[in-house]
Amino acid sequence: MSNRVEISVVIPVYNSETILVELANQINDALSEYRYEVIFVNDGSVDSSWEIVEEIAINRKSVTGICLSKNFGQDNAIMAGLRLSNSDSVVIMDDDLQHSPYDIVALLEEIKNGFDVCYADYSHFKKQSLLKNIGSAINSKQAEYFIGKPSKIYLSPFKIISRSVVDSIISYDGPYPYIDGLIFQTTGSIVQVKVKHNKRHQGHGSYSLKKSLAVFLNHTTGFSVTPLRMASFIGLLISILGFLAGVFYIIQYIYNDQIVVGWTTLVVLQLFIGGLIIMFLGLIGEYIGRAYLSINNKPQYVIKKISSG
Repeated sequence: MSNRVEISVVIPVYNSETILVELANQINDALSEYRYEVIFVNDGSVDSSWEIVEEIAINRKSVTGICLSKNFGQDNAIMAGLRLSNSDSVVIMDDDLQHSPYDIVALLEEIKNGFDVCYADYSHFKKQSLLKNIGSAINSKQAEYFIGKPSKIYLSPFKIISRSVVDSIISYDGPYPYIDGLIFQTTGSIVQVKVKHNKRHQGHGSYSLKKSLAVFLNHTTGFSVTPLRMASFIGLLISILGFLAGVFYIIQYIYNDQIVVGWTTLVVLQLFIGGLIIMFLGLIGEYIGRAYLSINNKPQYVIKKISSG
């Protein structure tokens, strides 16, 4: 396309009113030698973030603001930005300046070297809470098992993606997008570069246990049937053990000529097996629920307003 720029920067925004102006200034400074666009996606902020985004967009032709009708989640907001992007490469980064805009050029160099995706690796320089570090570590290990992430790749929200991979990602229309899962389904041409992770510019992060669990569910049920296979295997194993235990107690009853005394054992087994059944029914229910929402066309997001200069 003749009006295509070199770089799009897609930023999901949530309650970051005090940071956005400085973020826009740093991006403008870092990418002054490139043709670029910035797409802020306001994901249901309850502060004045959208008003700030609108003001920035009015004053800068390179900035576009998207306001979603409610909080749909980070990955859904990113999908909205990716679909509006018009560039050769798309950067995804957070809105808190923990990801430095000045590192974008280093990521872009790897795309120019022929890679499809480049992640920013700040695994040894993380300036975030212990809870978030633990959640990141768990999610990284899950990604290795469930979506095929290479063990050496740090699963960072700060990354750059080539146009061909972006086009593949935005073809996904399910209600629960997971950007990293879609990336690893699309390409194996992935690299990373080490960058510094900064402290949040102002305010407090919105990371919570609920958001961590949402990522966990996307890993386990959104892009893999491995959990269902694990459930089937464990269920079969427990059935075999239960059958062998039953045979053992019958033989003991016959040859010892005694009534088996062991109500505690029976109760423990019942609780253990019953708990597993409930857990696996919940897992299967999660798959069925997601399929139901997909069939009924639950939207990924709803755009309330778009603002640009």
